[in-house]
Amino acid sequence: MTQCVFSGSPLRLFNSLSRQIEEFVPMDPAQARIYSCGPTVYNYAHIGNLRAYVFTDTLRRTLNWKGLAVKHVINITDVGHLTSDQDEGEDKMEMASKTMERDIWQIADHFTRAFKDDLAQLNVWHPTLWSTATDHIQEMIAFGQTLEKAGVTYELETGLYFDTSRVANYGALASASLAGQAEGARVERIEGKRNPSDFAIWRRSPAIGKRQMEWLSPWGPGAPGWHLECSVMSLKYLGAPFDIHTGGIDHREIHHCNEIAQNQACTGRDHPGANLWMHNNFLIDRSGKMSKSKGEFATLTSLIRRGLHPLAFRLLCLSTHYRSELEFSVEILAGQLARLKRLVGAVAALQLKVENASWKRIPREVVYSSGASLSYPRQVLEASLPPEGDRIITAFDRELAEDLMTPRLLPLLDETLNHPRLSPEVKLRLVASMDLVLGLKLLDVHRSDLSLRPENASLTENEVLASLTQRQEARKNKEFTIADQIRQQLHAAGIELMDGQEPAWEWRPFLL
Repeated sequence: MTQCVFSGSPLRLFNSLSRQIEEFVPMDPAQARIYSCGPTVYNYAHIGNLRAYVFTDTLRRTLNWKGLAVKHVINITDVGHLTSDQDEGEDKMEMASKTMERDIWQIADHFTRAFKDDLAQLNVWHPTLWSTATDHIQEMIAFGQTLEKAGVTYELETGLYFDTSRVANYGALASASLAGQAEGARVERIEGKRNPSDFAIWRRSPAIGKRQMEWLSPWGPGAPGWHLECSVMSLKYLGAPFDIHTGGIDHREIHHCNEIAQNQACTGRDHPGANLWMHNNFLIDRSGKMSKSKGEFATLTSLIRRGLHPLAFRLLCLSTHYRSELEFSVEILAGQLARLKRLVGAVAALQLKVENASWKRIPREVVYSSGASLSYPRQVLEASLPPEGDRIITAFDRELAEDLMTPRLLPLLDETLNHPRLSPEVKLRLVASMDLVLGLKLLDVHRSDLSLRPENASLTENEVLASLTQRQEARKNKEFTIADQIRQQLHAAGIELMDGQEPAWEWRPFLL
């Protein structure tokens, strides 16, 4: 294996399989290969699900920042995922079709489009390749036959099952012991299963009733198991082994354990398929104000309806390390929106001071699937830096390279914008470089773009700003009674004020 020499600090990433931070060395010194578990397209994506793609996008941008091109595959699950991650319940797609009384293929197309739109609004780069499960049924059947020949499967009345006792160290990725998994798993009681952890490779359709999605196979008409598709598509497009497999921490206990077992059995090697397995932690809404039980499903669209910009959610994700729980509430997100407005305002003020400067030639959006990459930091910055600027960008690279420590990057961004001895041009070049990783569009988005009008708003933004100007003038003239009256009028219209140095940026719609 040829070792890739990264620019700057060595890149170190946490491997869920070894439970250690390891130095990342790509198998191909010119390109990293990443597979990310995609959505099951039976409904709109919850913001907790979307956190996984902000994390993976940050990883991808980091690899580019370090000088490496990336081949990235995300799958679309449009068949096979039951209401439980194991063999319990009904196929989510079939269930959604019955509930919504719509054709299952139309449902899959609609929610796939909605998911891709969510990623675009979060400034998440689309992968090199989208891979849809139903486009790979024949490959899945062939994969199942390979597993059958390897002697790791058995057939029951309900379909073909994987015998987890036939692979070494099954469940090593999971945080719990295998015995604990078996004891605590919610598994449908399927007569004939040899082990509680055994899972379906192919589910035979019931004798009575026909699925909307079913195919002929050596094991009868039916559909593939959910775990099968990711093994098939990752190994097909990225080879065996490949560099990194990502997903939410909820996949670590069952889904990814089953993928690893399939990969080991299919390749005939004691290799998990990917060298590194990386997982982001959960999003936690302790208030419960946007939970399904409260009648509101927390989607990106639901946040936009409340006047919260998607990039504020991206900033919220970056403010917490990907392996830590992400504390969420609409109030916390509103605070991140105010923070984002201040950043954008500071950058806009710098842009007014600098004309025809070198920072304007730095690409804001770069698509790397063609094989292009960035090299830290000179090609991005295009010119030498003063000592203070070099110190900041070196610290930025060091924190980024330490398992994507994004919460420590944001203070460096603040330091850059507020630094008394750096010129506006140097500040802008540093910000442009940092934002290639952060993805906040700081040099392109306008403050007015961040001020979304909530559905229940009774005032336009211009009306709010006019009232703020009147209030600022009243406070300047020490007419505090008038200023308080304006505040009360805005409050009645659903506008909350947050007094600061720049009044035009210090307001937000009430979010409750």
